[in-house]
Amino acid sequence: MDRFGKSRRALLKQGGAALTGWALLNTVGIGAAPAVLAQAGAEVLPWLDQPAANPVPERVTNMLEWEGLDSWITPPENFFSVAHYGYPKVAVKDWQLEITGLVENPMTLTMADLQAWPRQELDFTIECSGNHGFGWNFGLVGNAKWAGISLLPLLQEAGIKDDAFEVAFYGVDSGEETVREQKITQHFARSLSIDDATSPYNLLCYEMNGEPLPVRHGFPMRLIVPGWYGIANIKWLRKIEVRSRRLMNRWNARDYVTLRKEVVDGEDVWTESSVGRSLLKSAPARVVSSDDAYRIEGAAWGQPIGKVEVKIDDGPWQAAALDKTNVRRFSWRFWSLDWTDAKPGEHSITARAIDKEGNIQPAADDPLIANKVTYWESNGQITRRVEIPG
Repeated sequence: MDRFGKSRRALLKQGGAALTGWALLNTVGIGAAPAVLAQAGAEVLPWLDQPAANPVPERVTNMLEWEGLDSWITPPENFFSVAHYGYPKVAVKDWQLEITGLVENPMTLTMADLQAWPRQELDFTIECSGNHGFGWNFGLVGNAKWAGISLLPLLQEAGIKDDAFEVAFYGVDSGEETVREQKITQHFARSLSIDDATSPYNLLCYEMNGEPLPVRHGFPMRLIVPGWYGIANIKWLRKIEVRSRRLMNRWNARDYVTLRKEVVDGEDVWTESSVGRSLLKSAPARVVSSDDAYRIEGAAWGQPIGKVEVKIDDGPWQAAALDKTNVRRFSWRFWSLDWTDAKPGEHSITARAIDKEGNIQPAADDPLIANKVTYWESNGQITRRVEIPG
């Protein structure tokens, strides 16, 4: 019996259902060409507001240039990367994945061992939780086709013990930290609850867009946790540890923590929460013109998108058209709005996403955003400015 009171056979049945789910996730839009925003020959109008320069190019690279967003799949060279302890180079021949801790059958696996398991593929838009409003880091998002093996069958094979509390994932990358005036060396690591770690959609990934993972994206193996911010998708994965208590380190307990003021019974209360699942978000990518006609284009992600609305200046919210070429559970949706009454001069463009449950992306002055004093998980509506020529 596993910790949920299910038999191993029941869990394996769940894994079989998950494989069926993989097929369903990748049936919509198959055979169609990747969605493209601007049509050939269209002129892209430059935004009047531009993000500030990247202050940490040694740690953060390849941020998305929104005006150049031209494909539903983001090429690796245009896909953002964040390094917390540098970019380790790992030789496949020397690499192994260890599954240890509170498991019945500890495992040490080579790349050949893992590639012998059934290959799965998943489209997933990863956003860094620090993709903050309209700051310098506004381009920390991208969509790719990730491939590898499902994590769930491996955890089933290892056998999670009844007293397990969570699963921690460790990268090869490591660095020096100071904890209570003690200098120590730690590997980058984050953890997931047992329920979240055993989601049938989690991947041990060794391919990105049909090619081996680039070094900057975690070669030779990374964790992919669909629906979660980038911090959960551990790169250069080396160890999986099933634990009896919460992992406490800089990246799991002290950093990537959202601090927000809430009002409870008329009293201000400060709450702290660890960065987790992706939040509903959208952004205007650009305004294009062709034959004196104008169109606003953008993307929405974070949750299954029901619709996107656009506001021009102080006008009413207008429904944008959602691209139907590629519809995936964990990937962004492109959208567009024909701007039929565009007049010369400067204009503001704001977009908001609405998920299939009717939840609306919050405005920048919503207390949910305004009362948050850390920049993690900033999903407020974004406004850009553009000038229509006279």
